[in-house]
Amino acid sequence: MSVPAPAQAAQIARLPVLPDPIQRPRSRWTPVPWSALPGWPDEALHEAWNAWLKSCERPAPVLAPLCPKVRSLSIADSAERQAWLMARLQPYQVEAPDGATEGLLTAYFEPSLDASRQASARFAVPLYQPPAGLAQRKPWYTRQEIDTSASAQAALRGREIAFLADPIDALILQIQGSGRLRVAQADGSQVMVRLSYAGSNDHPYRSVGRWLIDQGAVQDASWPAIKAWVGRNPGRVNEMLWSNPRTVFFREERLSEQDAAWGPRGAQGVALTPGRSIAVDPASIPYGTPVWLATSGPAVRLQKLVMAQDTGSAITGALRADYFAGWGPQAADLAGRLKQPLRMWVLWPKTD
Repeated sequence: MSVPAPAQAAQIARLPVLPDPIQRPRSRWTPVPWSALPGWPDEALHEAWNAWLKSCERPAPVLAPLCPKVRSLSIADSAERQAWLMARLQPYQVEAPDGATEGLLTAYFEPSLDASRQASARFAVPLYQPPAGLAQRKPWYTRQEIDTSASAQAALRGREIAFLADPIDALILQIQGSGRLRVAQADGSQVMVRLSYAGSNDHPYRSVGRWLIDQGAVQDASWPAIKAWVGRNPGRVNEMLWSNPRTVFFREERLSEQDAAWGPRGAQGVALTPGRSIAVDPASIPYGTPVWLATSGPAVRLQKLVMAQDTGSAITGALRADYFAGWGPQAADLAGRLKQPLRMWVLWPKTD
């Protein structure tokens, strides 16, 4: 058996002792040194810290002990925050059960739309609160049945929150799960409200873009392309919409000036931060976990700290994340284009 030379022995002694991997229901976390995180030394951390403070409003038990220090470091500089993170947390690369380390990143946003409290020739597309008997019938009526069945329409009568002008905007709002509405009231005044996810009809989501591609109707399934097809084919709009049986119901929330600075509440129960919140599969990454995210592609290049604060029906598996882009035209554009490779590392408390 050979004995390492003194220089080699000293180098080995300086190598960090990494903990054991962590097995999650849908992922495996493999410990890595901080140097494995691409772009880590350049992270400013200010925006991420604001998102972390939000997570500390409803922290998971294993992460709650970190929150007093997270709060006290809210006025610290980036170097002090980085030093604390490296001393207190251990990075783990997220892997799929088959050992894969690369997955898929998409993005979502919060639509901002004009609406009316009353139906009219212009505003004719209703957005509903959950019907009273939603829990007693699973799955509930399909999207087509909601539009055509007398019993479904009777169950939804009086449950209208507001009316939109465009059925595609209503579909986008349902897919995104929340949105901001400028609502024209009966007296002519306007109010800003947020609609948040309050339930669904429990039918599977089917992509209308995929339906159009399968029909040979479009080659590009972006929302501008879908709306252009609708403009050319007004008589087939319902056929397209009904290809997706899933419908989402909403609750209305007051949107104060302070609330308007943040996104909607995610599955963790805290307000989302544009560019710093992601939706994940909670069986892979628990809510409230700080995550180092890296992606490079035609839409965007990101190497940054984000917080796992939300989920979605399409966000399943170890290496799947949805990036909250915020609101407004730029966010909508990114959400429509982003579909590129993803790597993730969770930052998890060290054990004593």
